[in-house]
Amino acid sequence: MSMSLTNENQAGRSTKPVVLVTGTSTGIGLAVAVTAAMAGWQVVATIRREGSDGELRTAADIAGVSSDIELRMLDITDAETSAATVNDIAQRYGRLDAVVNNAGSGHVGTVEDDSIDAIRRVMEVNYFGVVNVTKPAMAHLRASGGTLVTVSSVGGVVGQPFNEAYCAAKFAVEGMMESLQPVAAAVGVRVVIVEPGAVATSFVENVGIADAGVTASGAYAEAFDHYIERTRGAFANAQLAQGVADVIVGALLADEIPFRLQSSDGATAFAGTKLRDLDGSAVTGFTASWVA
Repeated sequence: MSMSLTNENQAGRSTKPVVLVTGTSTGIGLAVAVTAAMAGWQVVATIRREGSDGELRTAADIAGVSSDIELRMLDITDAETSAATVNDIAQRYGRLDAVVNNAGSGHVGTVEDDSIDAIRRVMEVNYFGVVNVTKPAMAHLRASGGTLVTVSSVGGVVGQPFNEAYCAAKFAVEGMMESLQPVAAAVGVRVVIVEPGAVATSFVENVGIADAGVTASGAYAEAFDHYIERTRGAFANAQLAQGVADVIVGALLADEIPFRLQSSDGATAFAGTKLRDLDGSAVTGFTASWVA
């Protein structure tokens, strides 16, 4: 389905740069889609669940950019569908200038209590989903000299208690993109990682704290209670999604851009704990305070 019948029926090369943004039903992805459209981009915005497009439609209408946003259904864990979607976008518009890998999901738990299936699911969404979109996009981005932006997290730099699976997936994304960056640059594609800290979106509501498998009588209960208390405090002062979107769209528009960007001063300070920590003691000493 499409927010714009004009876009849906369009054939031939777009006169605007074209960006694919995944995970746009709420939060960062929604803000990126609308902000990019306002900046002059033709946006193809994807959502996973039927009927979850209401907030995006409303925001696009208010901003006056509904005609510049095409909406598509996409489950990024489906490699075949992801490839077909990316290739169809490039064919429909005659170009693909940027991809923003934003879709993802949180998870709270610990390895002893988590099921293997739950851990695999976190990896499928947050790591392999990025692979599934990036792989077919690279040829089109080579052709356009385009930009690949992936939304990671400060959790892709600093391992965080009760986030083993989520941080593992984000570490994997960071490792892949850091390795890809010089290879992509050699063929004219810019690769950028954006690392938000706590962001005031529905993402945190979907993390599954209530289903974390850590009970009051469990061995990890006391540590988990400390973690929850600290986390609630962090999200009480969370960055707005628009602030992250401004960093991402800024990266699309900039002539020169570094590989790694944090979305706030707080995120920079947090990530710096690890990036300056050669032996790991600063990170583990810092996060130990979350659970004690």
